[in-house]
Amino acid sequence: MVCPYSLTVPGGVQLQVLGLARTLRAKGVDVRVIAPCDGPPPDVGITPIGASLPTAANGSIAPIAPDLAAQLRLIRTIISEDFDVLHLHEPLAPGVGITTVLMQAAPTVGTFHAAGRSSAYRWVNRGCRALRRRLTVACAVSADAEQLASTWLGGTYERVFNGIEVQEFAGAAPTPTTGPTIFFVGRHEVRKGLGVLLDSLRYLGPEVTVWVASDGEQTADLKRRHAQDPRIEWLGRITEAEKRSRLVGADAACFPSLGGESFGVVLLEAMAAGTATVASDIDGYRKVARSGLDSDLVPPDDPKRLAAALRTALEGGPAVQERIAAGRDRADAFSMSALADRYITLYHQAISAHKR
Repeated sequence: MVCPYSLTVPGGVQLQVLGLARTLRAKGVDVRVIAPCDGPPPDVGITPIGASLPTAANGSIAPIAPDLAAQLRLIRTIISEDFDVLHLHEPLAPGVGITTVLMQAAPTVGTFHAAGRSSAYRWVNRGCRALRRRLTVACAVSADAEQLASTWLGGTYERVFNGIEVQEFAGAAPTPTTGPTIFFVGRHEVRKGLGVLLDSLRYLGPEVTVWVASDGEQTADLKRRHAQDPRIEWLGRITEAEKRSRLVGADAACFPSLGGESFGVVLLEAMAAGTATVASDIDGYRKVARSGLDSDLVPPDDPKRLAAALRTALEGGPAVQERIAAGRDRADAFSMSALADRYITLYHQAISAHKR
């Protein structure tokens, strides 16, 4: 399994790679993960190929490894291991993704995660289309991701989804709280909407606490703007174990993204943790969340409406408890175990197609 992004930097694709690898191993599949790492590998079965270079992409920062040394380590690993299948996440990402596609050293399964827009697909379209045709099997994690890939790259795609390790969230010990608590986790950048959440606090009472995890280019500015608000606890980067504990302990999980989300895996994590989920009503989140049934979706970039939804979630009435119960059922439908079974089928399909 090849991941173009550093596994030691928090990110949705990285979490999918690590969780899927663990689940596949539990099902008897021998998995080796090849990826950049900016420190010790975060799990077993990882071959680090060097440090990453933060690069602007899709309104975010992608920690990729495009340098020659990383490509040589990748090539050496692929040649020496003689893999049956190469599973690439974001296969056309600069660096190890493209290098693996060019090698064609084994049947390849490529999973496209990105949604929204892609300057690379637009400006280097002919080259990207040629690389896409080298994949044995192509997958997309959502309708939005499929639309982006098919529009610019052509071809057909197997629809998969992003999975979560449900039992890890359901069984986590809660972080203690002293009152109504909201949890946010995500990069501190405009499209994640943290600024909208913090602006919504003017409509909430002094008893509320907001846990803000992770960091990003907006961190310093947001800290300065809200320095006088004692309700905000800046956690910085946290481990996956702490994230699960905070999700279980919080009364509400808030994800106020403005757009550019292909799949709302963080919403599923909150649902699995049994936490009331409040998020923006955007395409990527509607793929998993059903407003009024298992979550509360509000218009993006509307602090007042967001505050009203959070207030309802924090009060925790019967309707909120019903949404929490429905959320647990919804999370079960997207388990990492079910996703692993789907990929095992696709691996066999790729091997058969490659032989033909």
